[in-house]
Amino acid sequence: MIEAAETALRFAAGRNRADVDTDDQLRFALVQAVQIIGEAASRLSAETRSALPSIPWPDIIFMRNRLVHAYFDIDHDIVWQTVSDDLPALLPLLHAISLNDKH
Repeated sequence: MIEAAETALRFAAGRNRADVDTDDQLRFALVQAVQIIGEAASRLSAETRSALPSIPWPDIIFMRNRLVHAYFDIDHDIVWQTVSDDLPALLPLLHAISLNDKH
C-alpha cells in the first residue's frame, strides 16, 4: 500500500486535475495505483483492519471495487481528489503501522 501510494503521489507531483483528462498515461497510472492500494487493503484480515480504526478501510476497498467493476464510469475528479488529498493523509498512518510491525 505504501509503495503504491508513494508512486501515485510521485506521478501526480507537479501535475494538476486537468492533466488527468489530457494525459492517458497519468490517468491509467493513478487509477492503477489506487486499485492496488484497495486490493492490498482488502487482503488484510478483518482483525487487522478493526485494530486500525483510524484508517478508512471500507472507503479504500469500495474505491478499488468501483474502479475495477465500473471502469467505464470512473469519476476522474474523485480519483484526483483521492490522490491529491486522501493519499497524503493516509501515508503517515501506513508508515506508522509499518514501523510498529517491525518492532
